[in-house]
Amino acid sequence: MPRLALCTLAVCVLAIAAAVVSFARGSWLGIIWVLIAGISSNMAWYYIRRARAARAADRESAGAAS
Repeated sequence: MPRLALCTLAVCVLAIAAAVVSFARGSWLGIIWVLIAGISSNMAWYYIRRARAARAADRESAGAAS
């Protein structure tokens, strides 16, 4: 898994934990943390798909060169 995907996944997990703590304390600031979690999960998914596509393209080009 790419390093950027791991970093964004970690941000997503931390944002979810911050949202839970924020809502448990009765603060509406948790909504911001939920939005950050959503954005970071989308970024992680993008980086994972981009890495898979790059690997598939490398295999395809290596297979064509043989």
